[in-house]
Amino acid sequence: MTDPIPPAASFAGMRLICAEAVAATPVRVAVDALEAALRAGLDPERETPRSKVTTRGGELLVMPATRGAYSGCKLLTSTPDNAGRGLPLIQGAFVLFEGPEQRPAALVDGTALTNLRTPAVSALAVRHLLPRAADDALRLTVFGTGPQARAHVEAMLALHAIAEVFLVGRDGPRRDRLAARCDRAGVPVRLYEPGSVTDAVTAADVICCCTSASTPLFDGALVRPDAVVVAIGSHSPDAREVDDRLVARSHVVVESLAGTLREAGDIVAPLAAGVLREEDLRPLRDVVTGRTQVPAGRPRLFKGTGMPWQDLVVGVEVYRDDLTRRPG
Repeated sequence: MTDPIPPAASFAGMRLICAEAVAATPVRVAVDALEAALRAGLDPERETPRSKVTTRGGELLVMPATRGAYSGCKLLTSTPDNAGRGLPLIQGAFVLFEGPEQRPAALVDGTALTNLRTPAVSALAVRHLLPRAADDALRLTVFGTGPQARAHVEAMLALHAIAEVFLVGRDGPRRDRLAARCDRAGVPVRLYEPGSVTDAVTAADVICCCTSASTPLFDGALVRPDAVVVAIGSHSPDAREVDDRLVARSHVVVESLAGTLREAGDIVAPLAAGVLREEDLRPLRDVVTGRTQVPAGRPRLFKGTGMPWQDLVVGVEVYRDDLTRRPG
C-alpha cells in the first residue's frame, strides 16, 4: 500500500500572484495581448459566457476560458453590503492551468486582475475609436472614484498624453486620493459633484463611466461629436450609465453581441425603446481587425461588461511577467 499523497502536493510549483504583483504588469502589455488575441482569430461570440449564482450576500460570478496551452477560471463575489463593512464590493481569485497535463500554474488575485483587465479592454477600444492622433493631449473625464475609476485614470495616464482630468464623484477621501494621483503625475485636475457635470462632459475627449449607477449619469446631448465614451460600470440588463440620447447619436461598439444583449442595460434598454437596432452594433473585434470602419462625425460609445477570455489573456501575461520578475 502506497503512502497517501500530501494534500498540498498537487499544487507543487503553483505560483501565488498577489495584487501588488498583478499591478506590476504594465497596462500596455495587457492591451497589446488583448489586441493580438483578437487579430489572431479569437471570436468573442464563440467564447464561454460568464455565469452567475445568487448567494445569501449577493452573487458568485464564474468565468471560465481556454486558449492554446492555457485554461483558467475567475471566481468573483459581488457583495453590495460590503461597502458598509469597509470591504470591497468585488472579491475573488483566478486559477490558471498550463500545458497538455493542465497543471495548476498560478493562483492570481482576482480583484487585481479585474482592475487590470477592465481598463485594458477600455483602452483597447479607445485606441481604435479615437478620431485623433494618439499623441495629442487629451482631456479625460472619469465618473466614479472607486477601484475601476482609479484603474482607468492610471491606464489613460500610462497610454496617452493627458492635458487635464475631470473627476466626477462625491466629495470624500477616495476622490481626494485620485486627485492626488493626478497631481503627482503633473496633470491638472478639476473636481465635480455628480449633479453639476456639464463642463466635465462638454470639454472631454474621452469619458470613462466607472460607477455602480443604475440610471444615466449625464445628458448625452452634451457629448462632443468627436468624443469617445466608455461605459463599463454596469453588467445588468436593468442598469445603465448612459442615456438614449447618447446611444442614438453614437456609433456603438460592444465586446460581443450575445453578451451585450444578455447583460448590458446601456444597450438593452435603447434596443427595447426602438432607439437602437441590433444591426447598428459593431463588435470590438471587427473594429480592431479593420473589418469595420467607424466613421467620424458622431460620438463613439464602447460598452463593456467583461468576458472570461479577457481574464485568461491578461492572466497569462501576468503569469509570464511574474515568472520573469521572480524566476524559480
